Amino acid sequence: MTIMREMKIPLIILLALCVCAIVFQAQWRRPIIAVIQIMKGKKTVDDRVAQFGATVCARLAPAFEQVDVAYPPKKMMLVGLKAERMLEVWISGPDGEWKHLKNYPILGMSGKLGPKLKEGDMQVPEGIYRVESLNPNSLYHLALRVNYPNLEDLRRAGEDGRTELGSDIMIHGKNCSIGCLAMGDEAAEDLFILATQTGIDNVSIILSPVDLRSRPAPLQMTAAPKWIDELYSSIKTEMEKLGELTTNGACKLR
Repeated sequence: MTIMREMKIPLIILLALCVCAIVFQAQWRRPIIAVIQIMKGKKTVDDRVAQFGATVCARLAPAFEQVDVAYPPKKMMLVGLKAERMLEVWISGPDGEWKHLKNYPILGMSGKLGPKLKEGDMQVPEGIYRVESLNPNSLYHLALRVNYPNLEDLRRAGEDGRTELGSDIMIHGKNCSIGCLAMGDEAAEDLFILATQTGIDNVSIILSPVDLRSRPAPLQMTAAPKWIDELYSSIKTEMEKLGELTTNGACKLR
């Protein structure tokens, strides 16, 4: 029994280290990626800010003025609606009140309604995510990397016995994509610069099959996983925190 207890301690420590590695992988990857980019002579995030920052600020200034939030915002929420093929941008200032900045059409997206379950299924994930990192040298102009699979994706996959969940989910430029959201180059510049100047740790992403604030969850999916209701309930709850749109773009809390 003593030997078994002694064996459990290293296993617990190893498990804790694995969880920490998943949670904090973005933090330790960012400086390493930046150094590699400089060594390879590629553009850095700062280079792209110098290149596009002033243009994006001028382009978005009227929208920020309309919702009365100083640029850059304190926080940002991106809401990707698959059925509507729309990406909503929500921002908040020091008072924490969410305001709707603008919408961008999703120009390219593969798959159908429903979450991503495995590598190669061409699905856009569904869930609550964050920006893991920024790619200033994307083949698709500029890109925001989504932290898929996150801890919830891994938990559900473990319950299902699924492996090889896929990765490299981006919000990027151009107009075509497999498993990612293609937004066009101008929109990608706006999102990239906004995320950079807001701070990617202050940016959240909701990816939803439909606008669950006004429409029911899709029922026509075949072989839906057993946890689908739990997933859509959590997405809806998070979306409803933004409130309802008013005519001036401010949010009206429910």
